[in-house]
Amino acid sequence: MAKPLIVNVLELLRRPGSTKDVDAAVAMADVEFGDDRVADKPVRVNVHLESLTDRIAVAGTVHATWHGECRRCLLSVERDIDVAVTELYQVVVQDPDAHPIELDQINLLPMVRENVLLALPLAPLCTESCAGLCPTCGVNRNETPCTCAAPAADNRWDGLDDLRSRLSDAPEG
Repeated sequence: MAKPLIVNVLELLRRPGSTKDVDAAVAMADVEFGDDRVADKPVRVNVHLESLTDRIAVAGTVHATWHGECRRCLLSVERDIDVAVTELYQVVVQDPDAHPIELDQINLLPMVRENVLLALPLAPLCTESCAGLCPTCGVNRNETPCTCAAPAADNRWDGLDDLRSRLSDAPEG
């Protein structure tokens, strides 16, 4: 069985300046993310390959779906992400940022895996305006107004607050 996202680039290597487009949907399991934040949905890859004199430049987008918990209210969140990708491939790798071309083929799976994993949010939010959970009673303040009193200020931070106010008042120079 052929591996997904193995692209034959023999013709591109023979003719500098030639191009090839790849538009594919790959099963999440085939990419082998090893991260349960990536949803079990197809990963869409849309890239443009261009042959240069000693390399092939790949540029385009990868579309994936991730899921997790909101860091403030702990509700489940699922979102789509579009990740811009740009990579270089060489037969004889001379550029430290380039990937190898092996047997006149490029394997795009490692590029897809790496770029999607780097784009996943570390601390997701359901919305930018999420009010989160009340630290006193635990109610989700997005759904129910909380009547708890605000927690008492911690005076141990007063010195830093004073320093911040003085630094923000200082003229720039």
